[in-house]
Amino acid sequence: MARGKERDEAQSPSAISIIGPGMRVIGDCVTEGTVRVEGYVRGSIWAGKAVVVGTEGGVHGEIRTQDAVIAGEVVGSLMVASRLEVQGSARIEGEVHARRVQLEEGAVLNGDIRMGDIDVGAPPASGSFPDRGEALQDGPVPHDREKRALP
Repeated sequence: MARGKERDEAQSPSAISIIGPGMRVIGDCVTEGTVRVEGYVRGSIWAGKAVVVGTEGGVHGEIRTQDAVIAGEVVGSLMVASRLEVQGSARIEGEVHARRVQLEEGAVLNGDIRMGDIDVGAPPASGSFPDRGEALQDGPVPHDREKRALP
C-alpha cells in the first residue's frame, strides 16, 4: 500500500524535476509538474506547472508550460500560458508567446514576442513534438556556458 502512495506522489503536479549542473539531456522532457534546468537540454520541454532555467542552464528547443522563469539561455520557442519572467542574466533567441511578460534590465531577447491568451496543449505523446530540425540534432553537445554562447 505504501508503494502505491509513493508512486502517486511522484507523479503529482507538485513534483519538481531537476536537471542539475553539469548534466546534459538529449531528448524531450515531459512532466505535469515543474522542471528546473541548471544543466543543458537539447530537445523540447513540456511542463504542466512551470519551467525554470537557472543562470548556468540552457535549453535548445521548444518550451511549453504554464509559467516560466528564465535566467540562463534558451534557443527556440517559448510558449507560456500565464507568466514569463526573463531575468537580467537571460539570453533568449527565438519566438516567445505568453500572456504576461516581465523583462528585467540586462536580459537579451532576440525574436518575435506575441502576448495574449495561449494554449500550450496537453502533454505530448512520445515523439510528437514538432520537428526541431537537423540543427538541434547535429554537432557537439556543449558542456559549459562558454561553449553554449551563440554565434
